Amino acid sequence: MLRLSDLHASYGSAPVVQGVSLTVEKGETVALLGPNGAGKSTLLAAITGTIAERRGEIFFENENLVKEKSHAIVARGVALVPEGRLVFVPFSVEDNLRLGAVRLRGGREAMRERFAYVYGLFPRLNERRSQRAGTLSGGEQQMLAIGRALMSHPRLLLLDEPFLGLAPLVVLEIRNALEKLRKSGLTLLIVEQKLDIALAFAQRAYVLIKGRVALEETTARLAQRAELADLYFSLATSSAASARPSL
Repeated sequence: MLRLSDLHASYGSAPVVQGVSLTVEKGETVALLGPNGAGKSTLLAAITGTIAERRGEIFFENENLVKEKSHAIVARGVALVPEGRLVFVPFSVEDNLRLGAVRLRGGREAMRERFAYVYGLFPRLNERRSQRAGTLSGGEQQMLAIGRALMSHPRLLLLDEPFLGLAPLVVLEIRNALEKLRKSGLTLLIVEQKLDIALAFAQRAYVLIKGRVALEETTARLAQRAELADLYFSLATSSAASARPSL
């Protein structure tokens, strides 16, 4: 469903993503791991077109999106749940969700179906549909951010740190919702710092170090490796050694 080939992305003259290649199959859940500053969020921004300075190939269902604008990418079936939620705090829950459906096709009937779907997935949002988003708890705002992305009826959902800063009970609630999405056949690419969640939830993982893929592994085999901090250190060390010119 998704194939990146030699993808580069930068902010001005500062390169962040440096030649990343990866694949995500239809219906698969893939985790994107790496230490802070590895380029994980920038990679998602490059896929969704919210960072303009990018080159390489981003094939989604055999169409190259690298020159597409973000609104066109959403219309093709790719949606992002950004880090930090970024809900529209003055607007109601329902208005936030409606904004997520700007590119939804099918008219009012499709809109009603998406509202019913999201409210069924997150009953708390249904209870607070007229409440301002800024008055929601952090966990409820995360549910809203996920629901807003789902309103466009995506075929590929990108999630950037969806469990960051959430209480354990809320983490469980959102995990259950994402598990339902996974079982429904929705394709997921998740940036996640918590190894226990990533390994239990995804089938495969890519580890990014300094903007490059340092490791591709099944989560079953990755679970047998050393502690994540040790793994990051060893991968960073080996990446630095391979990049050093020979004398």
